[in-house]
Amino acid sequence: MKKYERIFVVVLDSLGVGEMPDAGAYGDIGTDTLGHISEKMEQMQIPYLQKLGIANLHSLRGVEPVEKPMAVYTKLQEKSLGKDTMTGHWEMMGLYVTNPFITFTEHGFPGELIAALERETGRKIIGNKSASGTQILDELGEEEITRGHLIVYTSADSVLQICGNEETMGLETLYRYCEAARRLTMKDEWKVGRVIARPYVGKKKGEFVRTSNRHDYALKPFGKTVLDALKENGYDVISVGKIFDIFDGEGLTESHKSKSSVHGMEQTIEIAGRDFSGLCFTNLVDFDALWGHRRNPIGYGEELERFDRKLGELLSVLRQKDLLILTADHGNDPTYTGTDHTREKTPFLAYSPSMLSGGRIDEQDTFAVVGATIADNFAVPMPDGTIGHSLLGQL
Repeated sequence: MKKYERIFVVVLDSLGVGEMPDAGAYGDIGTDTLGHISEKMEQMQIPYLQKLGIANLHSLRGVEPVEKPMAVYTKLQEKSLGKDTMTGHWEMMGLYVTNPFITFTEHGFPGELIAALERETGRKIIGNKSASGTQILDELGEEEITRGHLIVYTSADSVLQICGNEETMGLETLYRYCEAARRLTMKDEWKVGRVIARPYVGKKKGEFVRTSNRHDYALKPFGKTVLDALKENGYDVISVGKIFDIFDGEGLTESHKSKSSVHGMEQTIEIAGRDFSGLCFTNLVDFDALWGHRRNPIGYGEELERFDRKLGELLSVLRQKDLLILTADHGNDPTYTGTDHTREKTPFLAYSPSMLSGGRIDEQDTFAVVGATIADNFAVPMPDGTIGHSLLGQL
């Protein structure tokens, strides 16, 4: 007998809650994404997160703990090696990643890879460095358009990103170039987690705007996950936002692209209003992409406030036998040096209208408790080789 008919997992991408014990090995001592954001905000207005117990879980400036938190809450440690999006999400669904994805943040991509990509595309590669998407377009967008060159860049993630003007290059051409890059980067020494098409419009510096036609070419998970187990046992597995790209569509029965984190919450609320049996898995990327990497704590805090308003709407439509889990995949402290993700613990807040009370439970040693709890609820066996233990008995 299922304890919950439907489970909603919402990932607040990069909302870390303090350094991991091994943060020193990653250069991340003293990081605390959520705590440091609260210190920069005049007074963060997150009443629904507050009611669930976010300030009971983690000390926040201007947000008081509540006497009777609605959610069961704790912090999760990442067992896998790394601090990127794919590693965090894959571990949530049971995969233990022992080889971190390669990054090219410091020096750009090797000359051999660039030369091979130039041969495949017939264009001269420009950029080849770590940069923000808006910065690289202002710097090189006009050259790409006028001279027919190709902007390739990376970030703090394990990604190779290619820009293409929708009006002059065309989406299909950009996608074809990205497919070629994906084939090339399957070599072990070049293997990035994702190749990302970054389409944009505009003709000159200051007017370039990235469009919603982004497309990620991700590695497939190296083994079966809880998502596969649910799908194979006849359950709905609905994704919202980046989840499709992170898992390359594996284990999903229905997918929705989001234009923003607010839109992703609106989609999740819409899904909550209809009948299904299984999992709705949502990623809200704006926290990470717009504010964490750009080291903007105020923007991050205001995004949390926008999320909280939508969270209130989602809570109002949850059914008696629904379970909502809020968590994150890594940290990205906007007050820290550089622009990289940060090796942090993540929050775990679980709420159902059927719960009599919430409260703190023991800190957990892996993100994989998320997937294991879902599998346990639906009486689905964990795939061979996966990790994680269920918290269902405490929810």
